Amino acid sequence: MAGTDHSEAANTWGGPQPTVVLVRPQMGENIGGAARAMWNFGLERMRLVDPRDGWPNPRAAATASGAARVLDNVGVYDTTADALADCHFVLATTARSRDLTKEVLTPEEAMRRTRTLIGQGQKVGLLFGPERAGLENDDIARANAIVSVPVNPAFASLNLAQCVLLMAYEWRRQDDGAAPSGDMGRSRPAEAIEVEKLQEHLEERLEQANFFFPEHKAASMRLNLRNMLSRMPLTLADVQIFHGILRALARRRENDGA
Repeated sequence: MAGTDHSEAANTWGGPQPTVVLVRPQMGENIGGAARAMWNFGLERMRLVDPRDGWPNPRAAATASGAARVLDNVGVYDTTADALADCHFVLATTARSRDLTKEVLTPEEAMRRTRTLIGQGQKVGLLFGPERAGLENDDIARANAIVSVPVNPAFASLNLAQCVLLMAYEWRRQDDGAAPSGDMGRSRPAEAIEVEKLQEHLEERLEQANFFFPEHKAASMRLNLRNMLSRMPLTLADVQIFHGILRALARRRENDGA
């Protein structure tokens, strides 16, 4: 599947907006329902990660009804990392993970944060998991924060389109006609692809130092490392400094004959 995304066209309601990312969606009807929920509130940037039934999907088009504009511009990606590569900040909609430490926001708080970040020129991704099991830890680890909906604890399951609708509604409800602004100094926020490359570099150096031991714990150690990096509001300058530190440590190791 190609990683092509033509969804950056101007919105008829004006202004930048977050990108909705559906990870491994299983039913075309739910994709169409999510598109319809988005367009109800003026969102039109949708990306799909490895949709079960492929793409395009006629059932999605039928369910979307008047929201075909969203599906016409959808981007399809093989992996979550590819779909989030150009994002500076990612929100994962999921029940709070007991395995990964993340900041937890309500939909209202999440969309307030999103408006602030977008006002600063950042790209924000809203991550939604597959219908049956939700997001996996590897997906959640790529997010900067979690969005938790205060639903009935005796029946906490939300339909995918319903979840998208809640977030889209909060996004539009907080529109006061003025985009927040902010100043990050001389360095822009790091994109997800830049943090991903830092993760790879860090893992490479740690592998050389035999850090991932014992072997049966290596996968969880890598996951926790990724989760830690995603919690940091890294700038491009921060990422470059970390790369420089890792290269310097590697040179020192080589000079010492380690």
